[in-house]
Amino acid sequence: MSLRPFASGMVSFGLVTIPVKLYSTGETAAGIQLNMLHAKCGSRLKQQYVCPLDDEVVGRDEMVKGYEYAKGQYVLFSEDELKALNREATNAIDITEFVPLEQVDPIFFEKSYYLGPDKGGDRPYRLLAEAMRQTSRAALARYAARGKNYLVLLRPFGDGLIMQQLRYHDELRPFSEVPIGPAEVREPELRLAKQIIEQIANDRFEPESYEDEVRQQTMELIEKKVAGQEISAAPVEAPKAQVIDLMAALKASLSPAAAGTAAAPAAATARPARLGPRGRGAAPASPAVPAVPAIIGGTEPAAGRRASRGGGAGHAEAAAPATPLASRKPPKASPRRSVREEREAPAPARRTKDAKR
Repeated sequence: MSLRPFASGMVSFGLVTIPVKLYSTGETAAGIQLNMLHAKCGSRLKQQYVCPLDDEVVGRDEMVKGYEYAKGQYVLFSEDELKALNREATNAIDITEFVPLEQVDPIFFEKSYYLGPDKGGDRPYRLLAEAMRQTSRAALARYAARGKNYLVLLRPFGDGLIMQQLRYHDELRPFSEVPIGPAEVREPELRLAKQIIEQIANDRFEPESYEDEVRQQTMELIEKKVAGQEISAAPVEAPKAQVIDLMAALKASLSPAAAGTAAAPAAATARPARLGPRGRGAAPASPAVPAVPAIIGGTEPAAGRRASRGGGAGHAEAAAPATPLASRKPPKASPRRSVREEREAPAPARRTKDAKR
């Protein structure tokens, strides 16, 4: 089914004008919305504006708009004055310059709209799209609509163009305001972190591999409630200990247990396996996350705790490279493991004796 445009406009390209139509890129009904109801009768509630000074409901015909120029002080505007404040909507998209696409950071992107040709604009539309595609440039333009003047970016997308509404530079907060404490990046830790990245790396962006699991679970619970069943919140696990040894957490993330966790979702999707870096075996096709969050101050995995406390054998097990479960060879008998088993063997007998006592 063809998309339905919500607006039309004209793209000015030098002395060329291209009639275009704008289409929404997303589904507005994708989210789950709950309504406010009266608990007594179940009727849907309506919003009202209440004056706190007079303690009365104010109707639409009694409302005026104003601007707070000082604390508690407003300047009021009439309908004619409001029209003078609003910019006339011409729906014109005036291209001002062409810039390399890689120079525009995605942090400036706010909204996206498909841009398609209107009647009589197919040839210049395709010409502009192909010219930008071959020059690897995007077009910065001004778009006047809905009483505002927007900064937009036109770029090639698929067989045509997409228009991205941008934020103005003064609408972005500077990253320098983000508090980041001093810390040393050590080379051994950096090497392990890069191995973790390579272990779950993918050369293609495949958004179809991801779904909104929270929305699916919410809809399942809503359907149960509609069917008359009772629903309850799932128990929340208590937070685990914070990571103390960063090196141990990195090694635990590369352990066979972590590799098995990452490989399980890949086997479920039954997608072709990809060769891992430097021939270590097949990397998981689905970008599942192993115990990597422990690196950035999340929870410490069990393998990481064993590695940080046990030392010796614990570190050796954690540092083992990740390989697929199907191609993994059985582990060889280890003298150290047999010594540990002999040392731990009397433990059950002591527990039995204590139980009888």
